[in-house]
Amino acid sequence: MPYNSVSPEQLSTTQKVGQLFMPAAFINDTEEEIRKLENLIHNQYIGGICFFHSRASAATNFEGAKKIEYNKESLAVLRQLILRYQAAAPVPLLISIDAEWGLAMRIEDTPQYPYAITLGAIQGKEDLLFRVGKAVGEDCINQGIHWNFAPVADVNCNPENPVIGYRSFGEDAELVARKSVAFNQGLQAGGVLTSAKHFPGHGDTATDSHLGLPLITADRELLGKREFPPFRALIEAGVDSVMVGHLSVPVLDPAEKTPATISPLIIKDILREQLGFKGVVVSDALNMHAVSSLFPEKGGLEYAAFNAGNDVLCFTEHVQEGIEMILEKADTGVIEEAFNRVWELKSRAIDKQPESFSEPADPYSLNKELAQASLTCLFEDPGLKKELQQGDFECFAISKIAAPAFFTEIGADMSEIMHIDPTTNNPDARLGKTKKPLVIGLFPPKVKPANNFDISSEVLALLDQLFRDREVVLYLFGNPYVLDLLDLQAAKTVVVAYQDMLPFQQQAALYFLGKTQAPGRLPVTLKNHSI
Repeated sequence: MPYNSVSPEQLSTTQKVGQLFMPAAFINDTEEEIRKLENLIHNQYIGGICFFHSRASAATNFEGAKKIEYNKESLAVLRQLILRYQAAAPVPLLISIDAEWGLAMRIEDTPQYPYAITLGAIQGKEDLLFRVGKAVGEDCINQGIHWNFAPVADVNCNPENPVIGYRSFGEDAELVARKSVAFNQGLQAGGVLTSAKHFPGHGDTATDSHLGLPLITADRELLGKREFPPFRALIEAGVDSVMVGHLSVPVLDPAEKTPATISPLIIKDILREQLGFKGVVVSDALNMHAVSSLFPEKGGLEYAAFNAGNDVLCFTEHVQEGIEMILEKADTGVIEEAFNRVWELKSRAIDKQPESFSEPADPYSLNKELAQASLTCLFEDPGLKKELQQGDFECFAISKIAAPAFFTEIGADMSEIMHIDPTTNNPDARLGKTKKPLVIGLFPPKVKPANNFDISSEVLALLDQLFRDREVVLYLFGNPYVLDLLDLQAAKTVVVAYQDMLPFQQQAALYFLGKTQAPGRLPVTLKNHSI
């Protein structure tokens, strides 16, 4: 992939400010919008772009009103856009993306690895997390992507968290620190730049910062014990950048409704001075309502974020006005310092760029190992397990598809599997009056907690009724926080597989058949179950 060769001495101060801007690029976009971005990159000397799937993706479609259209050619389109945008750039672009669990986070039909919460269930075996990070890093750099905004260093201690949750390794600061460092080291070994996010910690909130400003009420002592350790560990391990979140933390900055992204106290005093971070600071997306609604004047937000200490301004919507305001108000020396940090980062990234694109790796083998290591038995009736292995039980699939692989893997007759859609308001399961043990495979439609993970209240009520009336063995292929919606104590056995990908269903089936163990441990605490 050819680049224009430029030295920093050739750039004016205006062009150097342009290098600090990272507007959004959309893989599935109109030709008109693509040309607009090409012109912006060329005319404003833009330093980088961050790729999203489309304008209907969660990064812009906050309320979920737009439907995401499937495009099997998204990866091919991404490659062509990278070539086009790099060709338009007077200075090589830093290409970034959110690939926390692989390219599949943004690009369909690409490798997907487990969510962080799944990896958090693995006991020890940090080498596995390193290998996941390395695989994701290699997939990114081989598509021309230099910078993966990962790992998530947030300690998720609030079950109601609408935006972090499954993206966090868990609720224990030491565990999150270990897992995120191993994952970060793997990403770097794979060839990509990394970013610890979302400083100073987005785990203890029930507000989505895409929609509003989360308030973190923890005191300094708690922040130091819970939120800061993963960031401190990542900084010591050499993370390439830190992403600052849109979070109001009054104990760190008492100014009313002041997001961390525009707080010099949080970025300069805490992150830079107290934690000693010397690398690149990048803002969370500046289009998010938690911060964008505070600045009606175009360019005002961009300047405030830069003035607070951000080196890279991500998802900037008012580039030209932002550049002009920074040039007008900011100290030239401060501009130079930020530019130098970004330029050093960019130079390292471009040096690792391969000459051509290559296909992503097949994730199946590694996912199989991860599925086995993370599988978690919450509790189990030993006598019932022996009875099940004799084959005298009924099967009930609560899923979008009638016959998930889990049931075929345990040898169930497809014609006898009862099935309902988890979103139905009329769950007629036709379960009959038999007293045979009932094996339920629960596949939540969504991984986020909004609207009860899209499981209808009627289906949840049916599950609780079945727990009371039948000997139920529940296998959950989704976010473990789903279990907080159920009367777990009435169930006989609960096994958490965390993901619905094929290797996870297969490993769950092997456990059901008594052919493997369940060594995982839930990395979060449930309201209705204590370990």
